Amino acid sequence: MGLPGWHLRDLTDADLEAAVALDSVSSCVDQQPLFPLSEVVASLVAGQPAVGAEAAGRLVGTAIGRIDNDRGWVLRITLHPEWRSRGLGSDLLAALEQRLVSAGARRLTCPLPEGETGSQALRNSGFAERGDIRWFEKVEHVRPADVDAAVALGGSVPPANLWQQVQGMAKEKRLIEQRIVLPLSEPSLAEEHGVREPRAVMLFGPPGTGKTTFARAIASRLGWPFVELFPSRLAGSSAGLAGGLSEAFATIAGMERVLVFIDEVEEIASDRESGRSDVGVVNELLKSIVAFRERQHRLLVCATNSIPSLDDAFLRHGRFDYVLPIGPPDEQARLALWARASAQAGAPDIDLGELVRISDGFTPADILHASQQVAQATFEQTLTSGTRARATTEDYLAAVQLTRPTLDEAAVTGFQDDIERFQRA
Repeated sequence: MGLPGWHLRDLTDADLEAAVALDSVSSCVDQQPLFPLSEVVASLVAGQPAVGAEAAGRLVGTAIGRIDNDRGWVLRITLHPEWRSRGLGSDLLAALEQRLVSAGARRLTCPLPEGETGSQALRNSGFAERGDIRWFEKVEHVRPADVDAAVALGGSVPPANLWQQVQGMAKEKRLIEQRIVLPLSEPSLAEEHGVREPRAVMLFGPPGTGKTTFARAIASRLGWPFVELFPSRLAGSSAGLAGGLSEAFATIAGMERVLVFIDEVEEIASDRESGRSDVGVVNELLKSIVAFRERQHRLLVCATNSIPSLDDAFLRHGRFDYVLPIGPPDEQARLALWARASAQAGAPDIDLGELVRISDGFTPADILHASQQVAQATFEQTLTSGTRARATTEDYLAAVQLTRPTLDEAAVTGFQDDIERFQRA
């Protein structure tokens, strides 16, 4: 006796359980579908176009879509194994197509793994296969709730390309990539080799060397929200700075993934015996770090311009996994900084090699300052003359000569001493 016929109808929320059960038995291939089940369910619940086939009182097939401007996506075609190769897929697809077009779709797209359920129905319905396309996919791990929490604390999700924009500084980038980024981005492989995920890292070095830039770049590389805690802002809490720290870390504890950054941490974590820091604030910060370290997928990055002034307990093993120096930019980094600045100013014919040579010891902030002086001068010249002014190598060399470097010889020597005493890589 043959199988009974089917009838098509719109799917509703009441079909959700049956549709999910059908999804689990429909696939013909080992590959994961390109649209996860959660996305398919979300479209169904949201009332997006969706069609079901019912036979003998049970759901035996579905075709679920979504409208995106004038493009209609076919997210899923499912068939009970007993109903394959009977024309049901083509009927479902025709009904879904009619609904998508009526909703404004002018181009219909269905990405499927090779050989998956629905492939033949798509061919039968006039969908053209495109072998010239490769599907690229990136999974973002940030929850909307984490984005909201970060924004409430004054943070954000950094752009995805900040790590690539940190040019030069090859030694520092390599060390941070190996010790911090890779164990956090490949946790299963790290665990397999007995590598523990870092939970906290201290960056130290002279002012203006890019510690904040590195912290944001790490968050960008991981795809995590970035939250910078400003002691001055936290001090405005009704409970004072210690209470503000406690409240901030309590909010952070509810986030699934996050990079927390505290710049110039010596302002709140100096040696308690020196009297420069409030003992209660230091104790609260130490307590918060201990609790912060208990959960996965989070990283605390602290930065200091004066690592010798920090409280001894603050740098103890078990609180910070690594203590890493961030010094003045090397030649490659200075070349990249000057090249970017001159390109932005529309001055491509600058002698970059000479600028790199005479700016030895400059911090990124120093180079930015000198570049802005040139940009401002050419801007004013253009306004005055009515003709587009172009900066020359001599303009940049003069700006370098007029820029007072952040670092003097004593600061560089002190930084080298700090590396010997404090680096833990």
